[in-house]
Amino acid sequence: MDAQSGSSTFQPVMDAGEVNLYLRDVFPQACSGEVPDYRALNVSPGGCTVRLEAGFRHLRPGDTVSGPSLFALADIGGYVCALSHIGRKALAVTTNLNINFMRKAGPGTVDGHCRILKLGRRLMVFEAELVAGDTGETVAHATGTYSIPPAE
Repeated sequence: MDAQSGSSTFQPVMDAGEVNLYLRDVFPQACSGEVPDYRALNVSPGGCTVRLEAGFRHLRPGDTVSGPSLFALADIGGYVCALSHIGRKALAVTTNLNINFMRKAGPGTVDGHCRILKLGRRLMVFEAELVAGDTGETVAHATGTYSIPPAE
């Protein structure tokens, strides 16, 4: 498998701690506070794991984590993959994100296991499997594309 098809030959340039500090600066709406709602847990070659601490404000009736909250977790997972592998480029932006919701996620933690499928000069394609912490079941699967700003 080569670097364009999702192997571990992708090498991160930032670890989870560095990404979280950077997110606090550039995306405080979602990534600030003592324990942020959204944060990177780890970064690995070609991927990352992000977490949502789903509390009251993320729930819809029936104590179900809302679709927009899960969508945001997948999107932030893509952003963490991009940042951790290309560096501090705050203007990397989502150009596409598709998500399939599979089952209910209750309050608590939801982890996004993200993997880079392709990383080029202008685009990064990734996938994210969202797993509920209380059951360990996959609650959603997403694929997305990020546009990478040109080199300066």
